[in-house]
Amino acid sequence: QVQLVESGGGLVQAGGSLRLSCVASGRTVSIFGMGWFRQAPGAERDFVAAISRSGSNTYYADSVKGRFTISRDNAKNTVYLQMNSLKPEDTAVYYCAARYATASTSPRYDYWGQGTQVTVSS
Repeated sequence: QVQLVESGGGLVQAGGSLRLSCVASGRTVSIFGMGWFRQAPGAERDFVAAISRSGSNTYYADSVKGRFTISRDNAKNTVYLQMNSLKPEDTAVYYCAARYATASTSPRYDYWGQGTQVTVSS
């Protein structure tokens, strides 16, 4: 069984930065395509960013392109989401996800974390 644990969320003012981390246990993260999704209250879970197994390919939602950066450290079994120039509309619960197949922008992932709250004040 794979467990994903997110951390790094919190309250930040607009224009600020946060770095989310997702640590995987149970299997080495290098076999997974990894993604970050977010869900605001009353909204669907939306794709944010994804990264291939090797880290050579990354994908971003248009709304975060140029502000967020996804990366991974397979030696540490960890995936990161660096979020800069945060906006109030980035407020959501952020979820880490893993899939045995290549990274995807769709929510068809095999494992999900519990989520970490990010709140951006104006």
